[in-house]
Formats: sequence, C-alpha cells, structure tokens
Amino acid sequence: MENSLMSLKYHVSPTDFTRAGEASSDVKNKLKKLGVPPEIIRKVAIAMYEGEINMVIHANGGDIFVDITPDTIHMELKDVGPGIEDIDKAMQAGYSTAPDDVRSLGFGAGMGLPNMKKNSDTMDIQTVLGQGTTVIMTVNMPE
Repeated sequence: MENSLMSLKYHVSPTDFTRAGEASSDVKNKLKKLGVPPEIIRKVAIAMYEGEINMVIHANGGDIFVDITPDTIHMELKDVGPGIEDIDKAMQAGYSTAPDDVRSLGFGAGMGLPNMKKNSDTMDIQTVLGQGTTVIMTVNMPE
C-alpha cells in the first residue's frame, strides 16, 4: 500500500487455540511502539483477535495481512474454510455455528463478526461456499 509504515503477514493454524491471538497481540505491540493512540490499538486488537478466532474455529486456518499507514490500519483475513452460508444471519449477535466442543472451551458465542464490525471503521466480507472467506477491515487513525 502507498505510504505504508509497516506491512505484516501472519499464518493462522486451524484448530490451534493455544496460538490463536498471537497475530493480534503482535500487531498490538507494534502499534504501541509506533505511538498509535490506545483507543485505536484496542479497536484493532479486538477486531483482529475475533477474526483469528473465527479462522481457528470455522475455517482451516488462513492468512492475515496487515498494512499500517499514517491514515489507517488495514487488515485482510483470508481463510480456506467452508464459507459463510448466510452473512446477514452470521452478523447477528449470538448466532453461532461453532460445535459444542469449541463452545465448551469458552469460544463460539456468536459475537465474532459483530465485534469485528463494531471495532472497525469499515468491514467487507467476501465469501464463496466451499472455498473460503476474506474479511477486509480498516481502522482509521485520528485526524
């Protein structure tokens, strides 16, 4: 991206709950070092963590690309999962397709996509059943 301060790439492994969150934590630390305001860091960390967890629960892992510019933090999460059958339904708070074993671990409450949308300034979901989903989010830097 133009005027990029930093471009990052992370791989998310499927079903690996012990490592889920490492990418969002790394981005959080890098944003702190860049002097990004705490409220922006919080939004990015929450949006990205929720996306990571979704990739672990629902997809066969995937990759996260983060581009930090003076104006925005751009996050692109690409998975190779089953896709999302009904995006409108998936965006409803509390709606979840997570299996019981995942719920027993404390995940899969159906707040992932709603929290991602709430904590990003823009969010776009592109999904193809049987191929995967790409979620693109941006968080704007304050003026």
